[in-house]
Amino acid sequence: MPSVLLLVDGSDNALRAVRDFVEKRDWYRQPVDLHLLNVQLPIASGLVKSFISKNQLDDYYREEGLAALQQARALLDEAGVPYRHHIGVGDLAATILDYTVDKKSDLIVMGTHGRGAVKGALLGSVAARMLHEGNVPVLLVS
Repeated sequence: MPSVLLLVDGSDNALRAVRDFVEKRDWYRQPVDLHLLNVQLPIASGLVKSFISKNQLDDYYREEGLAALQQARALLDEAGVPYRHHIGVGDLAATILDYTVDKKSDLIVMGTHGRGAVKGALLGSVAARMLHEGNVPVLLVS
């Protein structure tokens, strides 16, 4: 069963990638092991970390990640597409590459532009790192 890692940040372009996957899922010869991934950028300030517990910080990352995944999950649920969702925390490209290895992904699917801190990065440095450092094809959906 091929494994696909679909990157979701809650943006319209990420949702377009989800819709594109749903529309073209019949192109695969067999069912796909679909993994949705949202990556949260870590809070870097030591000052903030000294006032917030690790549990509170983990809750924050989980809530933000689930919010970003919400619409994508609804689209897949409505279409009856099975999937698993994951929330990573860290450098965008490094975290994606780690999940690619961990989930034994055969393909990375991503929108061409993201939201917030990710905006514009997906088509630039993150996509470039996926192409240069990853050993998996990358499908960019615009």
